[in-house]
Amino acid sequence: MKFLILSLSIFALAEGLYRVPLIKVKSLHDRLREEGRLAELQQLNYQGSYDENLINYKDMSYFGQISIGTPPQTFHILFDTGSSHLWINSIYCQSEACQTHPLFNPQKSSTYSSNGQHFSLNYVSGSLTGVYGYDTVSLGTLTVQQQEIGLSITEPGSHFARPLHDGIMGLAYKIPGGPTPIVDNMIAQNLLEEPIFSFYLSNTPGRNSEVVFGGTDPSYYTGEIYWVPVAVGSHWQVQIDGFEIDHQATGWCSSGCSAIVDTGTSLLKCPHEFADQLFQQIGVQPDENGDYTVDCNSVSSLPPLTFIMNGHHFHLEASSYVLTSSDSYCRVGIESSKDGYRNGMPFWTLGDTFIRAFYSVFDKGNARVGFAKLA
Repeated sequence: MKFLILSLSIFALAEGLYRVPLIKVKSLHDRLREEGRLAELQQLNYQGSYDENLINYKDMSYFGQISIGTPPQTFHILFDTGSSHLWINSIYCQSEACQTHPLFNPQKSSTYSSNGQHFSLNYVSGSLTGVYGYDTVSLGTLTVQQQEIGLSITEPGSHFARPLHDGIMGLAYKIPGGPTPIVDNMIAQNLLEEPIFSFYLSNTPGRNSEVVFGGTDPSYYTGEIYWVPVAVGSHWQVQIDGFEIDHQATGWCSSGCSAIVDTGTSLLKCPHEFADQLFQQIGVQPDENGDYTVDCNSVSSLPPLTFIMNGHHFHLEASSYVLTSSDSYCRVGIESSKDGYRNGMPFWTLGDTFIRAFYSVFDKGNARVGFAKLA
């Protein structure tokens, strides 16, 4: 496995601002293609402000370092706005994934407690079962007390065995009957200057990605932050009022489309009923593996895509929605969604392909998400 590892040091940006680094590594998709094992991919079950640098698992997922317990045990986790739970690989688990990652040992933490409550989680690409516990969670100097954590017991299949991360930190709103998300506890424990967190996701060598808790980093964006309201209690669900290709209206979202802004999804997911037409109008064709690719030299000729939300036009240039590759091809960072309608509207997932094009701010206090032009 070839990894390009950036600095994982955590340092103060300003008073109350702390970074947690991200690392850039080659994608599972590209590694399997290079190794002639792409068929395996089809077998996978698919006070202040604190900055966390992230790991860029290219094409793309982003991971950062946290510690759990006393004394601290360190892990890399996925910061996921598309889910609400915090869970970690644990010593209770004998699944394949738990044989390839560091495991949390609650017996070695003096601050751990548990009532023995079990849980089961299902993601689009995998599932797990486990038991809830409570312990201290630290992101650099930001320390959350008595955070509810899921300790994995079973992780069927191989999905969670292959990625770099050791668990998932859900950053969406609390779901009925579910545990309190860690950002809610940050707010309740008065750790944040503002009830917000923000992402800068980079695919440019030499520039780190980061998530900031409690504020924004103005060095990463310019101009105004444009806000879009979200449905409270959702996974950062927004409404799309219009969609354009090459600045021409498609009419696809004239009656509204639903979408979630999801850092845990690598690609931009287009509603199934629009996908073929979108690829046709962009001018890309599927290759023998079913991936939509394009000659890297022709990327500049591809049209921009525009999402209209809350009266604002958010332009996604081809350089943002086409992923670079080590070969002569470039993969399009868009795929047809398997999800149906949500709230009676066609459903998009605005994953990392979209988020990477903007400085993205998640405001829990005002139930909105904001996007700003990158500096």
